[in-house]
Amino acid sequence: MPAAITTLRGTLASDLANAGVWSTFAYPPATLLANSVCITPSDPYITPSNNDQTGLSPMANFKILITAPAFDNQGNLAGMETFIVAVVNKLAASSLVLNISSVSAPAITNAASGDLLTSEITVSILTSWS
Repeated sequence: MPAAITTLRGTLASDLANAGVWSTFAYPPATLLANSVCITPSDPYITPSNNDQTGLSPMANFKILITAPAFDNQGNLAGMETFIVAVVNKLAASSLVLNISSVSAPAITNAASGDLLTSEITVSILTSWS
């Protein structure tokens, strides 16, 4: 049974939680923090399936923003690759029916908390309207 749109971000955040390793946010936080995973709506956010009138299960699209401190290039890249693999492994263990469509190249983001290395994993999750 697909998860409901209304609870999906919370469910995804729970599935991605890794206490003591990174902070997980089911919403965009006011300030981006290093070593965190933030779930934000992607565009398009919801893609209805209009081909079957008996079961219109939509896809909800999210970006999973991974943030790490920006240090040296070699250390940052290796650390970000390890972080991405850890998040993908958490997604693979999830009970949600999902598709990982892309992982962005790491980039430097200037945040209020300092320079961060970031990468986005784009996922689509089969959901329901209830």
